[in-house]
Amino acid sequence: MTTTQRPTHSSRRLGETPWVHETSRIVESALGPWTSIGANCSIVESSFGDYSYCAGDVAIIYSEVGKFCSFASHVRLNPGNHPMDRVTQHHMTYRRAQYGFGEIDDKDFFDWRRADKVTVGHDVWLGHGALLMPGVTVGTGSVIGAGAVVTKDIEPYTIAVGVPAKPLRRRFPEDVVEKLLLIAWWDWPRALIEERLDELCDLPLFLEKYG
Repeated sequence: MTTTQRPTHSSRRLGETPWVHETSRIVESALGPWTSIGANCSIVESSFGDYSYCAGDVAIIYSEVGKFCSFASHVRLNPGNHPMDRVTQHHMTYRRAQYGFGEIDDKDFFDWRRADKVTVGHDVWLGHGALLMPGVTVGTGSVIGAGAVVTKDIEPYTIAVGVPAKPLRRRFPEDVVEKLLLIAWWDWPRALIEERLDELCDLPLFLEKYG
């Protein structure tokens, strides 16, 4: 028996136009070239940098994501927040139109959520089910472990794991981190990346030539 499969983010040829799975939803967001959005993803009022990709079931709202980021499945950026300072935390106080309590929703509440955005640097890897809480920043080159809940900022090139997420170790010594941040290879034009692609796989050679 012969079966056919729909292309996924890992099998489809990418290009200047972002690839978005037909089951995903992109609302008032900017996707860079060579990006890939897998099945059942939702990106709302966010930016998603060049070459970054999402596996399935990723939800992103009110966030800025850098270039070359790798999101495993079931990652969530900036999950819903409720007004704990009110008498009731229920939706009805800010989604008033939905419940028939008014013609419009509570704009101030949603502006508060938008102001508490999540920021993800470049070349960040978020493991399966990682959760980034409102307002946090994850530095360039970092790794967030599967199932981790990030409640505080994570420094560049740091591996963080656990609930709440805590730094486990730096990926490289401090002098190497400083050199990589100064080189900022993620801002190179595509032609230069193509020319130096093999060198991106060899850290000592890369630092010797460009550090």
